Amino acid sequence: MRWVIYGAGAVGGVVAGRLAGAGQEVAVIARGAHLAAIREQGLTLRQPDGDTVHRIPAFADPGEVDWRPGDVVVLGMKGMDTEEALRRLPDPALPVVCLQNGVANETAALRRFSQVYGVCVMLPSSHLAPGVVVAQCAPVPGILDLGRFPHGLDDTALALSEGLRKAGFHSEPRPDIMRWKYAKLLMNLGNAVEALCGLVDGLDEAVRPLRAEGEAVLRKAGIDFASAEEDAARRGDILQLRLDRAGGSSWQSLARGTGTVEADYLNGEIVLLGRLHGVPAPANETARRLVVEAAATGAGPAVMTPEEFLRAVTAGDGSGR
Repeated sequence: MRWVIYGAGAVGGVVAGRLAGAGQEVAVIARGAHLAAIREQGLTLRQPDGDTVHRIPAFADPGEVDWRPGDVVVLGMKGMDTEEALRRLPDPALPVVCLQNGVANETAALRRFSQVYGVCVMLPSSHLAPGVVVAQCAPVPGILDLGRFPHGLDDTALALSEGLRKAGFHSEPRPDIMRWKYAKLLMNLGNAVEALCGLVDGLDEAVRPLRAEGEAVLRKAGIDFASAEEDAARRGDILQLRLDRAGGSSWQSLARGTGTVEADYLNGEIVLLGRLHGVPAPANETARRLVVEAAATGAGPAVMTPEEFLRAVTAGDGSGR
C-alpha cells in the first residue's frame, strides 16, 4: 500500500513524515513554496526529540502521480478545498481517506468514490514555513481513529489503522467514526474564536455559546455524537504537548495570510443544520462571518478580545437563523 497524501500541511505533512519514518511508502501532493522546498530539501518533520528530513516523491497535481494498484489517497486539505481536489483525482476506484476536520468531506467524496474513510483527527501540529511541519506532542504525536463512511469497517480500514499505529499514532478502527467526528466538530467550533482572539484569558467563555448552540443543533437534527466524557476517556493522557502551540489550524491560516479559512465547514456546518431544523445559531454565524472577513482582508490572528467577540454576538441581527 502506498499512501498518497494530498495536502501535506500541518496534519497531512506530519502524517506523511511519520509514515515515511516508519518505512512505509509515501508520496505527497503539495503546492507553491511548500512543494518547492520538499522537492529541493525534503520534508522536515520537527518533533520534540529533534528534526528528521524525509526525501519523498512530491507532486504538484494528481495528474502527475504514477497511480498504481494499492494506492490510497489521503485528503489533508481544509474543507473549502475538498471539492476541487476531488475533481482532480483520476480514478474512482481509489480508496479516499478524509484526514480532515469537519463532517462534509466524506459526503463530497462519496459522490465520486465508492470507498471513503473518515478519520477523527486529534493531532496538535503546525505548518508555518515551507518544507517544515511540526508535531507538537510526544511520545505519541496524535490520535487518528478511523472507519469507513458512512459506517462500518472493512479490510482497508483495518490496514489503514494498522499502518498509522506502526507510524506511532494511536488509531482505533471505529465502525461509528462519524459519531466521533461530530464530537470533534463541536470542539472545532472554537477554532474561529481562537484565531480572532488568540490563546488568552476569557477564550473559554467566548467559545462556550458556540458549543452550546452546536449541541442543541445536533440534537434537534437527530445526529448522534460522542459525549464529552467519552472523548475525555479516549484522550486520557495520551497527548502530551512538548512544543509551544501558538494556535490551531484557523489561527495558522490567518498567521500565514492564506486568504481563506475553513470556518464555513465548521461553524458554517452548525449554521446550516440550524437553518434546516429551525434552531438559531447566532454565535456560530458571528464567528464564521468575522473570521472569514479577517482572512479575506489579510488580517493576522488576535484582532479582537473575547469580550469584543461576545459583544459582536449580542449585537447580531439573528442571521444565524
